[in-house]
Amino acid sequence: MEHEITLVVNGTVRRVRVPARRLLSDCLRHDLGLTGTHVGCEHGVCGCCTVLLEGRPVRSCLTFAVTVDGAEITTVEGLAGSDGRLSVVQRAFAECHGLQCGFCTPGFLCTVTALLADNPVPTDDEVIEGISGNLCRCTGYQNIVKAVHRAAELQAEET
Repeated sequence: MEHEITLVVNGTVRRVRVPARRLLSDCLRHDLGLTGTHVGCEHGVCGCCTVLLEGRPVRSCLTFAVTVDGAEITTVEGLAGSDGRLSVVQRAFAECHGLQCGFCTPGFLCTVTALLADNPVPTDDEVIEGISGNLCRCTGYQNIVKAVHRAAELQAEET
């Protein structure tokens, strides 16, 4: 049995028919063609699938699509401005080399976007705690932490 749901994804209203057990990550990737959301462990451990649900980071691999009917979702594709300009978080990750292979990057970008919305000037400890749910096998995290602080600086300059 399929259910018709409506999602506001990256500012666009999308209607889709999904089985009751379709994961949000699969709905985004396969039904809506938004492949920027990566699926790593499929157990909610790695954070690669993190998207913003009503502005809060969630694991899309643990969320059934039908449970977020009517919700606003932001994926990595929606972080840039409508003019295509990268967000401060995206710019900071590029500037500080906060990515390497890039597989974990979409989850980090969404997580850090929410972190800085809640805490625009985090300490090192707050950054480490804030990103602790996202795993990276390549960078060693030093440049990711630098990128979070740089994003906070860029955000402050723009406000």
